[in-house]
Amino acid sequence: METNRLKNLDIALSYLCAELGDRAPELPTDFHAKQQLLRALMNVRLPNPVSSRFLKAQDQELAAQRDEKGVVEIEEKGIVLWQGDCTRLKVDAIVNAANSKLLGCFVPLHKCIDNAIHSAAGLQLREECYQLMQRQGYDEETGKAKITKGYNLPASHVIHTVGPIISNGVPTQAQCKQLASCYQSCLELAEKEHLASIAFCCISTGEFGFPQQLAAQIAIQTVREFSCKSLKTIVFNVFTDTDYAIYRELLATNCEDPTAHS
Repeated sequence: METNRLKNLDIALSYLCAELGDRAPELPTDFHAKQQLLRALMNVRLPNPVSSRFLKAQDQELAAQRDEKGVVEIEEKGIVLWQGDCTRLKVDAIVNAANSKLLGCFVPLHKCIDNAIHSAAGLQLREECYQLMQRQGYDEETGKAKITKGYNLPASHVIHTVGPIISNGVPTQAQCKQLASCYQSCLELAEKEHLASIAFCCISTGEFGFPQQLAAQIAIQTVREFSCKSLKTIVFNVFTDTDYAIYRELLATNCEDPTAHS
């Protein structure tokens, strides 16, 4: 293992542990354990300014992790289906399924997409989201979207949207409209920022409980009906095999290029 990576991990961990004082965990000696602890401490840290020394160490380690995972460039135009980790995608924006506070997931090492994106981007992302929400003065509404920088992600930007939460597994008509609004708001924001490519996650499925089949139908219909100008590539980024099969079947039906409306 490179000496520089161990040094960067130790610098970042020492900084975060110093903030915790007596509550700080014992520093591990294993490289992988150091990485896991760094992510966990980043997950729980409140949005506050950090030192330039920490940011340099954090950014170099996250860049190394990004290179290890491998950056994926989407060269196709139109609607693209891609399965994998969204933090590998080099597009103008990836979409984050956020909560209404827009500050990321505070559960250490949680496997949700919100946690994955913030962990790969770095602490700068939470700080920018915090500043956005402070200016707004209230929680983000369901169906709306905000854009930030991507920081250490291959993607230039992150578009954060809050999907409906389905507690009983049966969405109402209003909640279906809210989900469609998530996709619509992200597309409109991408066009406003003159982005050429965007990658959507499966918004509101998983932790938020929206049925996968219906969510995919709403997503595809909303994208197909949207009139694109700057957007040339729209990626449906799925993670599970089930979602991949659903999207593949739906996209095979009356599939059209979203740029055809330009």
